[in-house]
Amino acid sequence: MAAASSALASLLEHPAIWRGGDVAPEPAALPSGYAALDAVLPGRGWPQGALTELLVEREGIGEIRLTLPALVQVQAQGRDVVWIAPPYRPYAPALAAAGIDLARLVVVACRTPKDALWAFEQALRAPECGAAFAWLPTHDERALRRLQVAAREGRTWGALWRRPGQRGSAIAAPLRLGLAPHDGRLAVHVLKRRGAELPGPVLVDVGKRAAHY
Repeated sequence: MAAASSALASLLEHPAIWRGGDVAPEPAALPSGYAALDAVLPGRGWPQGALTELLVEREGIGEIRLTLPALVQVQAQGRDVVWIAPPYRPYAPALAAAGIDLARLVVVACRTPKDALWAFEQALRAPECGAAFAWLPTHDERALRRLQVAAREGRTWGALWRRPGQRGSAIAAPLRLGLAPHDGRLAVHVLKRRGAELPGPVLVDVGKRAAHY
């Protein structure tokens, strides 16, 4: 019996084995730059080749600053960052001060949500794009599944941002986070992940925000 238990324990330690109570492994992930957040994310970072849905309780709480360390890594790999239909004009000096190479940041303005959806999918599939962010109101599950496939095929970190009041619904997205302010820090609620539920949010100190990005 002891030998059988030992053999089972050894088997369960294999990296290809995932137990439901654990955080699921992720083939490729970008460290977020925040140890507490990485500890609860599959693969210990933002998933590359997948869609992440982010629900923001209020804008201007440091939500973009949360992603900047990972975006710097994306550019260091020689890949571009694309933002589709951001609600505010990016503040270039703040981004540059955070280490973002503005020459590798592409901001796409769209006339309609349909145009934004098309641009997002193309960016996710583009091999030169390492991270694509989009602010979209769509809840069309067929379209969202297409985005997840595009992110996987392009090996791109796709972030689907939901503005205040917009509900999350991307069933195809393996990771969904809710962001809210909390005593000067950012509370990251893990609403969906491949792994056990968390009892509470992760508190991240993203620093003081000087302006809208």
